[in-house]
Amino acid sequence: MPVENKTTSFFGKLKNLILSFGPGIFAIGYTIGTGSVTSMIVAGSTSGMQLLWVLLLSCLFSGVLMHVYGNYALRTGDTALFGFKKHIKGGKYLALLIIVGVVDGQWGSLMGILGITSNIIFELLAIAYPALEAYQYGVVLGIAILIVTIFFLLMMVGKYTFFEKVLIIFVSIMGLSFFFSLFFVYPLPTDVLMGLVPSIPPGEEMMVAAFVGTTMAAATFLSRPLFVRGKGWTIANLKNQKKDAILAAILIFVISGSIMAVACGALFYDGAPVKKVLDMANTLEPVAGNLAVTIFFFGTLCAGLSSIFPCTLIAPLLLADYQKGELDTSSTQFKVVIFFASLVALIVPIFGAKPIPMQILSQVLNVFVLPAVIIGILIIINKKEVMKEATASIWINIILGLALFFSLVISYNGIVGLMDFFK
Repeated sequence: MPVENKTTSFFGKLKNLILSFGPGIFAIGYTIGTGSVTSMIVAGSTSGMQLLWVLLLSCLFSGVLMHVYGNYALRTGDTALFGFKKHIKGGKYLALLIIVGVVDGQWGSLMGILGITSNIIFELLAIAYPALEAYQYGVVLGIAILIVTIFFLLMMVGKYTFFEKVLIIFVSIMGLSFFFSLFFVYPLPTDVLMGLVPSIPPGEEMMVAAFVGTTMAAATFLSRPLFVRGKGWTIANLKNQKKDAILAAILIFVISGSIMAVACGALFYDGAPVKKVLDMANTLEPVAGNLAVTIFFFGTLCAGLSSIFPCTLIAPLLLADYQKGELDTSSTQFKVVIFFASLVALIVPIFGAKPIPMQILSQVLNVFVLPAVIIGILIIINKKEVMKEATASIWINIILGLALFFSLVISYNGIVGLMDFFK
C-alpha cells in the first residue's frame, strides 16, 4: 500500500506540474514550431553545436522579456501595444509598426508550418499506402484544408483555458519526443562546451538571424500580457508569473537544444547536412533505427500543430491589444481575422510552394521588429507615472540593454544573410 500511495503521489504531482503551466505554454508554442525544428536540424547537421551560444543568449533574453512584459501587465492592468499608444509619445506609430512587422512574420511562418505539417502527415501515410505518392499535391492540399478547418472550429470555442489545454497536450508530447531522441543519438560533450563560445561559421549569418527570429519571437512578448490576463492572474500572482517565464525559457532551450544535438549526433559527424525536415528520416534511420525516426517525426508533427494555434491567434490578439487592451474571442472581428488567417495559411499548400524557404525567411523577418519591441518596453517600465514604485531595476535595464544590442547585431547579420540569399 505505501508503494501505491507513493506511485499515485508521483503521477499526481507530475500531472499537477503539467497542468500548472501558465501563459508560458503559448511562448513555447510560438517559439518551437516546424520552422524552429528546421533551423535547429540544419544548424546541427551543418555546423554541429557551434551555434548553441546563440540559442542560450536568445533564451536568456526571452525569459527576461517575458517576465518584464508579464510584470508590466500585472502591475498596471494594461496590455503592451495599448500601453505604448497610451504612455509613449509617438507610441501609436510604434505600435502600428510592430503590428505590421509581427503579423507579417507570423503569417509567413503559418504558411510554412502548414505546408511542412501537411507534408509530414503525407509522408507518414505514404509509408503505409505507397500508391498515394502519385497524388501527392491533392492529398497534401486536402490534409492542409482539414487541419485548417479543425483548428478554425476549435478557435471558435473562444476560451483561453481551452486554448491552453490543447497547447499543453501538443507541447508536452513534442518536448518528450525530442528529449527522448537524445537517448539514441547525441553529440560529444566537448562539442557542447565549445558551442557556448561565441563564433559564427562562414556563410551562416542568415541561420543565426533565423535562430534569434524563432527563439526571441516578438509575438511571444507582445501577447504575454493578454495571456496573463486570460489566465486570470492579478498582482497577487507576480511570483507565479516570474516562475512561468523562467520555466518557459528553460524548456525552450532544452527542447531546441535537444533537436540541434540530435541532428549533430546523427548527421554532422558523418558529414551529412540536410536542408529539409523530411530528409532527416532517411539519414537518421540507419543511425538510430525506426523507433527514433518515429519519435522524432511525431515530435516534429506536434511542433507544427502547437504553432498553428498561436500563429493564427496573433493578428486578432495584437488588434485587440492596440484597440482597447481586451481580447473578445466572441466578437465578429476575432472570427473574421481568424478566418482570413486560415486562408493565408493555405497559400503554400495551394501553390505547391516549398515551405522550408518560407519558414527560414519568415524567421529572419521576425528579427527586424525585435528592437522596436525591446525599445517600447524599456521606455515604459522606466516611467514612474506608469510603474509607480515598481520601475525597472538597474539589472533589468542592463539586461534589456544587452538584449537590444544583441537584437541590433543579429538584425545586421539578417540583412547580410538576406543579401547573400537573394544574390
